[in-house]
Amino acid sequence: MRKLVMKGLALCLVLSMATTMAFAAGGAEAAPASPAKSWDFAKETPLADVRIRQALAYAIDMKTITETLFEGLASPARSMTNVGAWQSPKLTEYAYNPQKAKELLAAVQWPADYVLDVVTYYADQQTADFLTTVQDYLSKVGVQMKWRLLEGDLAAQLWVAPADMVNGPSVVKWDLAYAAVAASAESEFYVRYGSTAPNNSHTPKDEVMDKLLEGLNVVDVNTQIKAMHAVQERLNEKLYSIPLYHQIAFIYVGNLLDIKGTVHGNDQFSYEKNILNWEIKRADGTMYTNTGPKEFWEAPITNPGLYAYQEYLFDKLINADASLTPTTGMLAKSYTVSPDGLKFVFDLKTDVKWHDGKPFTAEDVKFTIEFMARTNSFAAVNYKSIVGAEDYVAKKADGISGIVIDGNKVTVTFAKVNPNASLVFSQWPMLPRHLLKDSDPMTTQTDQFWQKPIGTGPFKAGEFVRNNYAVLERFDGYYRKGTGNIQKIFMSASGDNDPNLMVNAEAGKIDYAWSKSTADAKAIGKLPNFTVTKAPIRYTRFFHINQFPHMPNVK
Repeated sequence: MRKLVMKGLALCLVLSMATTMAFAAGGAEAAPASPAKSWDFAKETPLADVRIRQALAYAIDMKTITETLFEGLASPARSMTNVGAWQSPKLTEYAYNPQKAKELLAAVQWPADYVLDVVTYYADQQTADFLTTVQDYLSKVGVQMKWRLLEGDLAAQLWVAPADMVNGPSVVKWDLAYAAVAASAESEFYVRYGSTAPNNSHTPKDEVMDKLLEGLNVVDVNTQIKAMHAVQERLNEKLYSIPLYHQIAFIYVGNLLDIKGTVHGNDQFSYEKNILNWEIKRADGTMYTNTGPKEFWEAPITNPGLYAYQEYLFDKLINADASLTPTTGMLAKSYTVSPDGLKFVFDLKTDVKWHDGKPFTAEDVKFTIEFMARTNSFAAVNYKSIVGAEDYVAKKADGISGIVIDGNKVTVTFAKVNPNASLVFSQWPMLPRHLLKDSDPMTTQTDQFWQKPIGTGPFKAGEFVRNNYAVLERFDGYYRKGTGNIQKIFMSASGDNDPNLMVNAEAGKIDYAWSKSTADAKAIGKLPNFTVTKAPIRYTRFFHINQFPHMPNVK
């Protein structure tokens, strides 16, 4: 850890020198002072002015950061979408320009005593290095910032929308959130900027954006790409958030584990790994991995596959391959989609049981969809397209009328075409009605259920020591069988960036793991007993900008 900290300090020194040299080369001087403006922070925030948001973007040299801190294994982002057909060619590049940043700040009369409150949920050293570097860049143009680590119920602290999406005030308590979207579909990057998105905690209602987002609801790929370009161009113009960089994922497999030809994909989501066929060369059948629960077993709502246990505890209606393309049925033995794409019929398996022995039924399916529709999630955004869903979410109806049960068959009818429907059914798992029917979807993480959750997956929750480790045990009552010998999965507590990954790998406590840390990838790649595989993913880190009125962190 000491080496990482020293490396981070050295990097900041190098970048600080590079910044100073850039100022000298560009002849940057402070813009003439303007009369101080009196800010009523209870009613307005400087961040609501697009010029301030642009100034912050111009102040950060992402090209240098990706080449140094990320050692070339990340690329600067111009939009949430990575390069390719899905990215508009008309986007403005907010390339490093500190003089421009200073001019914009002066024009808007940036309050000199305002200290940007920046939050993040990443506890790794690379994040600390990055935010310290950004802090240095912003200070060069006269902007103060402090950053802090969020813990606990992140959804409540990050993604609760104001009651008034025009005037606020903000529910969340921060200026910038250093976050990411690991998108299962391209539209997942952008739906959170809509005024009805339950996770839009930061961007006031924009009628133009709302209209453009509606254009994404088409099946034809070429039409959707054009609509995506229009959304990107609006976001690029208004800069409601600052795209920072695109990453790739790294998957680590130790030499004691045979994954039987499993094709690697994006491990932040669920895809068919055939883990019941995997073989481990340990007498007790234990496989070691990371991304175990920390303070609680996180509900698979905002990030349905971020943690290893979410995939192994809970099954979905539909399976998906490594590219996240929906394939065959999972809890549904088969499913059909009507020619117009509006109606899904799921024929459920009849031999599925929850880990407590109760049968899985069609009522669980209806309950789960209705439960998820009232959460802050990408699933909710998509489920609201079901007939009657909006009335249900608004509490004008007791259920979603577009979900009809007939024995073991569940029919879900959408009011409009939803190109992401199959994907959502393959990523968001089913939940037990008999255990969660009285749980509030918006505060479910506080429910006792999440201290030892019960699913229908191939493994069940076992021993759990908070902020240390948890164990999954093979579920003998699982409806599918396998030829492998894994009996237990030992999971070290961590998020997708695991500060102890290298330590555990060296200690023989990792057989299968993944991360997005370039430092870990390089270090573990040097170990003789590991194979490291790069996995292309839709993953972009950015600064969300809270543009609703809120009291600032002022000296």
